[in-house]
Amino acid sequence: MALSTTVPQKKNIKRKAPRGFLKRAMKQQKPHLRLETNGDLLIHLNCLLFIHRLAEESRINASESKCRTIKKEHVVAAAKVILKKSRG
Repeated sequence: MALSTTVPQKKNIKRKAPRGFLKRAMKQQKPHLRLETNGDLLIHLNCLLFIHRLAEESRINASESKCRTIKKEHVVAAAKVILKKSRG
C-alpha cells in the first residue's frame, strides 16, 4: 500500500461576535450606559467596518507612495483621514 500524504486540517475560525467580552468592556467603561439587546452586535459591526475602511485607506496610501507593504505611516495617515470624516 502506498503512503498517503495527509493535508493538515484548517482550524475553525470563530465566526461569532465576542458578545460577553463586549458587554463586559462596555460595563467597565460606561456603567451607567444602558444598551438595547443587540447593541453589542452593532458596536462589533461598527468596529469591523472601521477596520475595513482603515485597511482600504492604508492600502491606497501605500500604493500612492509606491510601497508594496503597508507601513505604520500609511495606517496613521489613513486613521487621521477616516476619523476626520466620521466626526460629522
